[in-house]
Parts: sequence; C-alpha cells; structure tokens
Amino acid sequence: MALHYNLSKVYAISDNDQEFAKQIVTLFTEEVPAEIKNIKNGLEDKDHTMVYHAAHKIKPTLDLLGMELAYEDVLAIEKWAKAEGKRKEIKDVVKSLRQHVENTLKEVKKNYNL
Repeated sequence: MALHYNLSKVYAISDNDQEFAKQIVTLFTEEVPAEIKNIKNGLEDKDHTMVYHAAHKIKPTLDLLGMELAYEDVLAIEKWAKAEGKRKEIKDVVKSLRQHVENTLKEVKKNYNL
C-alpha cells in the first residue's frame, strides 16, 4: 500500500486502467523533479515568475496523485510567488515540498519498478 501517494483519483478517471496509472506515475517521475529544481533555481535567482510557473505546472499532478501535503505546499509557493515575497518566508515550504516529492519518488519507483 502506498504511503506517500494515493491513486484513487487516477483510477476514478480512468475506469481502473492500470496502464494509465503507470503512465501518470511515470510522468510524475520525469516532470516533477525537474520542476522542483526550477523552483529551487528560481528562488536562488529571486525569479518569482519562474517559481510560480514551476509550482503551477506540477500542481495538477500532485493533486491527481493524492499528495495532499505537497499540494498544499505548492499552493503556498504559488501564492508567495504572486505576492513576490522574501525568500526566507518560503524556504521551509519548498524544503517540505522537496521532501514529500522525494519520498513519493522512492515509493513510486519501487512500486512500479521504474
């Protein structure tokens, strides 16, 4: 049983299609880590637009995978980026998001032999 993600939404929209679920999980492993790097780079460069776009891009995937805590983090990051907040205000949230994604990546790769 998955601890860091929940595929019930994926199965609900796909009529329990296992292959579709694997495609969604594969998409997560390929795209989300790259966007996490973009968030990190955007923070370092004080590029709020880059942070916003990267967070916005991964939001649907996190929602689809039932990653509620990571989804909440990404909403906070989007809000922060729109407000052009100070880096120290969001650092812990980004760290939390990265940790949630890393935990899910490990679990997904193991569960799907990726």
